[in-house]
Amino acid sequence: MNPIYINKNEILKRYKPIDKYTHKGVQGHALMIGGSYGKIGAVCLSSKAALKTGCGLVTAFIPKCGYEILQIAVPEVMVLTDEKAKFFSKITFDIVPQAIGIGPGIGQEIATQKALHKFLQTNTVPLVMDADALNILSNNKEWLALLAPKTILTPHPKELERLIGKWTSEEDKFQKAIAFSKQYNLIVVMKGAPTHIVEGDSIYENTTGNAALATAGSGDVLTGIITSLLAQSYKPLDAAILGVYLHGLTADIALPVTGYHSFIASDSIKYLGRAFLSLENIQSKIELI
Repeated sequence: MNPIYINKNEILKRYKPIDKYTHKGVQGHALMIGGSYGKIGAVCLSSKAALKTGCGLVTAFIPKCGYEILQIAVPEVMVLTDEKAKFFSKITFDIVPQAIGIGPGIGQEIATQKALHKFLQTNTVPLVMDADALNILSNNKEWLALLAPKTILTPHPKELERLIGKWTSEEDKFQKAIAFSKQYNLIVVMKGAPTHIVEGDSIYENTTGNAALATAGSGDVLTGIITSLLAQSYKPLDAAILGVYLHGLTADIALPVTGYHSFIASDSIKYLGRAFLSLENIQSKIELI
């Protein structure tokens, strides 16, 4: 395996500073679909992360039980609700997002699985799939054929195993991930230490991040970051690469303040601004040379 390392040089090839004349209507509209009773926090994290990554507009589609929670927790996010109180039964909306992130906290109710299936049959919007959306897919692998080319999947190791099968070695894991990516024309973000991205025969290895990211909700934040970048017209691979780099960088920047033990997922969101500023500072120095 000869990975391409996701370092500053790779990021600066892809990073696009925000135009000083932009406005929220052209900064992308992301739709985050997630949450169920007891797990509304997941979609709160992903939605806020999408906003803090630069999206002009973010809408969350959630079960009714999360309406007040999300409106209070993240007042900048617009909210649509399912007709059911505690879980999804339908995924329908009357907005036109540029990207959709689905999965954080959705659970695996039978009605939710049926709703996901119907959604995948008709969806044409660039998509990021995480958490229970991946677990539902792993139990219904024939649905993988419904995914649009370059859909981004963000499994942690156990979710990856459910999707591609058990592996006997690291080499076997990557071979299976490559075969899976090529068969369905998908981008696989293999979360871990370090995180790898697989697109066909190409493997990218992230160089940011540390053990502080091993905390509940960290993946939900990453889903929001990548979905936001997709909505801002980044190509899917570039969104995945920039997303994992920024996500890891927030933990590197925060570590001297929080340490490993006290870092939580919302700290990633808190330090996103500093992560972006570090990219802009590097770019400015290069332009001055």
